[in-house]
Amino acid sequence: MNKLSSSEAWSPRLALLVAATFFMEFLDGTVLTTAIPSIAGDFGVPSASVNITMTAYLMTVAMGIPLSGWLAERLGARRIFCLAIAVFTLASLLCAASQDLTVLTVSRVLQGLGGAMMVPVGTLLVLRGTPKSDLLRATAYLVWPGLLAPVLAPLVGGALTTYLSWHWIFLINLPLGAAAFLAALRLVPAVPGDRTRRLDWLGLALTTAGVGALVAGLELASGHPGGVWTWPSILAGALALAGAVFWMRRAAHPLFDLTVFGTRTFRATNLGGFIYRLTISAVPFLLPLMFQNGFGWSPLHAGIMVAAVFIGNIGIKPATTPLIRRFGFKPVLVFASLASAATFAICAMLTPATPEPLVFALLVFSGAFRSIGFSAYASVQYADIVPGQLTSANAVSATLVQLATGAGIAVGALLLRLFESDSLLSSGFGAILSAGPDGGGVAAYRGAFLSIAVLMLLSTADSLMLHRHAGAEVSRPGPVPAEAPRPHRPA
Repeated sequence: MNKLSSSEAWSPRLALLVAATFFMEFLDGTVLTTAIPSIAGDFGVPSASVNITMTAYLMTVAMGIPLSGWLAERLGARRIFCLAIAVFTLASLLCAASQDLTVLTVSRVLQGLGGAMMVPVGTLLVLRGTPKSDLLRATAYLVWPGLLAPVLAPLVGGALTTYLSWHWIFLINLPLGAAAFLAALRLVPAVPGDRTRRLDWLGLALTTAGVGALVAGLELASGHPGGVWTWPSILAGALALAGAVFWMRRAAHPLFDLTVFGTRTFRATNLGGFIYRLTISAVPFLLPLMFQNGFGWSPLHAGIMVAAVFIGNIGIKPATTPLIRRFGFKPVLVFASLASAATFAICAMLTPATPEPLVFALLVFSGAFRSIGFSAYASVQYADIVPGQLTSANAVSATLVQLATGAGIAVGALLLRLFESDSLLSSGFGAILSAGPDGGGVAAYRGAFLSIAVLMLLSTADSLMLHRHAGAEVSRPGPVPAEAPRPHRPA
């Protein structure tokens, strides 16, 4: 059971601190992209070889999350959170000091380990002291790093690499990490851990191996869909996770309390919400490729246009909480997914002749709908979770978020590969996709966008099955309506 202090209360300063550490972790997941040629030149290796530093980081983050919840309960969340910041900061220094690709990769693994503990443990620190009436406000702080980091990553990475050197991508973390560590010592409440809590070694081994194999397979699928190890890795990961679920449903002291899936709002977030995040994650992958390869735009031109998505993300953020409070979670989730599916379908109709202001406006709206859905899912998933389940719910959710992000890019790449095949393009369906002015150059992208629009409708269907008062304790503080379902409590 979680050890909760009755004196803990909603702390905006703590939420802001955790959001700042999330921002560092999210930023470092993608910021190296623009620095890869410079790193390759310094180390004397092909640019493609440097990709391993990004893959190693993302895999370590995903594989480390399952253990973080147990560590927080065993040793205390404050201690683990501070340790995570220290490890992340020290690893950043080692990355900057690396003299070859091997040392940089090992340092990135260590950095990913720190990030793996910062994400779920930081969320746990905020959520466990937040009353349900303030949960919308708390999660609003925690959502913005994931929306803002993709916007700043190319700009920060490009500016530091161009005007200083790639080393500064990591050196900039040192003052930020030191400030975060000192703030954590002051702001994070000290709650003792449960030294008697046992570790489910088999559950941990199966979960970690499964997540690692899945992430590796998804990374291979996004870059080399036809690779010999792609599908065996994905299959092995799925089998390992299935084994972990089978074991933890029967273990006396499981790594995760899987009864959290008996809570309808949590299940919706991590089933329909998984599909939502997957399809949303495919868009920033598909758009730049369509603009460059299909429209013939320069990388800078395409990058400026894609930034419209993130302008919409940030611009609508102040309105997301009032919208959820006014209409409730179910209508907001249904609207966000339907509106997103519509924007994807319209993206499929774009051509090089489409006026650019219209394209920009479409992407701003797409980003706004994306932000509304993200905020609603982030809040409703914990609406009916009881305190004893919070650690398991948090770790399971963080793991699935990582997998959904990787799966989105992989699905986007696989769809492009499918619709680029000669057999499909020569069929009647291929003729439909190629119809219109300059349609041949964007046929595969049309098929991909239409496909993710259909996928998005699956999350709509899941949201439609929610009770109309789902999450009412969070969205509309006060007495829960009599017909609202009560939170699931394990026997």
